[in-house]
Amino acid sequence: MSNAPTLRGTLYRDDERRCRKLIAPVIGLIKAIILPPASLFFLAFAGLWLRRRHTRAGTIIVAASLGLLYVLSTPLVSSLALASLESPYVDPWATQDAQAIVILGGGTMGPAPEYGADSVNPLTLTRVRYGARLQRLTGKPLLLSGGSTKKTSAEAAQMKALLVDEMNVPVRWTEERSRDTYTNALESYRILGPQGLTRIYLVTHAWHMPRARLAFEHAGFTVIAAPTSFTSLKITEVGIVDLLPRASALLNSYYFCHEVLGYAVYALRIRFSSRPGGGGNES
Repeated sequence: MSNAPTLRGTLYRDDERRCRKLIAPVIGLIKAIILPPASLFFLAFAGLWLRRRHTRAGTIIVAASLGLLYVLSTPLVSSLALASLESPYVDPWATQDAQAIVILGGGTMGPAPEYGADSVNPLTLTRVRYGARLQRLTGKPLLLSGGSTKKTSAEAAQMKALLVDEMNVPVRWTEERSRDTYTNALESYRILGPQGLTRIYLVTHAWHMPRARLAFEHAGFTVIAAPTSFTSLKITEVGIVDLLPRASALLNSYYFCHEVLGYAVYALRIRFSSRPGGGGNES
């Protein structure tokens, strides 16, 4: 009888994870539709269709969508947008009372034949590299957080292989069930919380830190931000080339829109969610 609550909680979490796995493709499709550049193309097509009956309105919509596409494709706008999400750099090593380091996965490239296994993408590699440096400086134990949203091995497993085999950095825990930042926090707390390890260095991109911090603090952690990969463009260094569209700039604008939308969704989700057991919040 004493094990009944634990069993119910385990079954609930298993059902919850299965539900997330089922709806993940739907959420991915929705994000692809409402975020740029797809949303702007849909808007332009809608304007073209509208022109058949309302020429002026349709033309305005087409022009607006193409104008936004240009603006979001410029390094100047995309860099300033990402920079607005970032806090000034503060050396996390100056605060040495953290109990563990958590590195968040940022995606996978999938199968890499040259390595004979799945491999992390550049976003994850950047975070792993800084997390390795922080571990060497502080000696704190590492938790790697990242599941799999595709038919690949978990991001955490790929990160561990990189850290242990190529960087000679020890890894204490891997969290391989999460599917996004929100569940990164929840599943990480389920590993560290029961051990009393709730004060952490959190390693992720500087522009991702606001959303990640929101999720992890809600889960019950005290977060010492350890951001990496700050936006490099400075307004005093802007040149004519920064006003020309680039694919890389459009990708940065996508990240910005994704973070703004994600933060808003997380804030609403947290507002209407109940706190999980153990004193933290579901993340």
